[in-house]
Amino acid sequence: MASWRRLQYSNPKEIKLLQNKLLRNFIRSQIPYHPFYRNIFKKNKISLSGIKTTDDLKKLPFTAKEDIAPSAKEPRKFLDFVLQPNKELIMRHAPFSKKLKAIIDKNQVYFEYKPVHIHFTTGRTANATPILYTPCDLKRLEESGKRMFDILKISRHDIAVNAFPYAPHLAFWQTFYAAKAANVLALHTGGGKILGTEKIIKAVESMKATCLAGMPGYLYHLIRTAKEQKSDFSSLKLIVFGGERVPIGLRDKIKEFLNALGPKSPRVLSTYAFTEGKSAWVECREESGYHIYPDFEFIEIIDKNGERVNEGEKGEIVYTSLDWHGSVFLRYKTGDVTKGMYYEKCSCGRAIPRIDAAIERSSEHKDFRLTKIKGSFVNLNALFPIIMAHKGVEEWQIEIRKKNNDPYEIDELVVYAAPNKKADFEKLKSDLKNKITTETEVTPEIVKVELKELLKRLGMETELKEKRIIDSRKKI
Repeated sequence: MASWRRLQYSNPKEIKLLQNKLLRNFIRSQIPYHPFYRNIFKKNKISLSGIKTTDDLKKLPFTAKEDIAPSAKEPRKFLDFVLQPNKELIMRHAPFSKKLKAIIDKNQVYFEYKPVHIHFTTGRTANATPILYTPCDLKRLEESGKRMFDILKISRHDIAVNAFPYAPHLAFWQTFYAAKAANVLALHTGGGKILGTEKIIKAVESMKATCLAGMPGYLYHLIRTAKEQKSDFSSLKLIVFGGERVPIGLRDKIKEFLNALGPKSPRVLSTYAFTEGKSAWVECREESGYHIYPDFEFIEIIDKNGERVNEGEKGEIVYTSLDWHGSVFLRYKTGDVTKGMYYEKCSCGRAIPRIDAAIERSSEHKDFRLTKIKGSFVNLNALFPIIMAHKGVEEWQIEIRKKNNDPYEIDELVVYAAPNKKADFEKLKSDLKNKITTETEVTPEIVKVELKELLKRLGMETELKEKRIIDSRKKI
């Protein structure tokens, strides 16, 4: 891997040359060991030597989620995306490699290629897909975490509390390895389901934590609870979100809560990641965009026709591995849409590419992203910023159901809302109804629910991710 100290300030031309070299080497040295892409190259009559630059990736077809996800017929399909060298393949494809002797050595083979760690995609309704890491991948995960902390200006003098849920998912483990690599004292709580909100609040107070990381919805709940208890969070300098997108309204609410807890001008920043990418990216300041690691991955932004868009234009994020082993992906369509990719120097001085922070995460609610309600297609992701930003709403949940629970009746969109103590519910109800109807052309029913009951419905202390959207419609 490249020197981060130098890489982050490299100019676009230097980065392009580096990525071309890494891609060339990766295709020639690793793809022969990849069952899926070895077949793709053969099927499409593409030679390994035909991929010389990142522009040559256009010769390859895209990889989609359905290519990877296990199914009833192919429960082990994900293994086709794992590098699987053997002595015969090594001798055939790397006979003159300077590393041949080391590669044939069993210890080196294990370090480079033996899967030892697994993460799973976190879709609520789709089959979870295993993503495998080798020992050298875990070194890269540490390095990416170290880079994240550098961008976030977290030093070894800081104290971190990791409130991500304990699970085989990227958010928790990226934070764990980041703290380890940066020599930062950290308490890895496992979130509300493991340590519990009360103990996490006490930990922030007693440890005088300077950094708190977790899921947006859960940290909102935790900080709101701390405010109600008049806790002392004056040591906090940084809140880091991960796992889900962060509406601007949510940042503003959390900052309001923090103002009552003692911190002076705390930063509230977010990360972006998807499990297949194997590491997370972070913004250096609010809405700056996510700084990527150009020696680890190559990112394309494409339009609906699969063509690359110009810098700063909206499109889907497509990912290609440059320096990972274990599970490896080329031209993987994430399904996530961003407003653009930027290559000019950031205000922080770094020149590495950035993904625009305005990302619509299709991966948050795979089956709910676009659903039909009362005959109209509704993008439920569009409801998040509307409800989350409303100052009168403490917590909320959306339910799609059939009227009178009759499968032949019309659809209903119900918003359960727990208003804050100062809110006029009738005014809140009218405001939400008007905004949601304008956005979706579907008139919702707004139902008042007590905060304690709604937290239970959301599974705030019991679920890996809170259940923001539920579909109660029975299939006929």
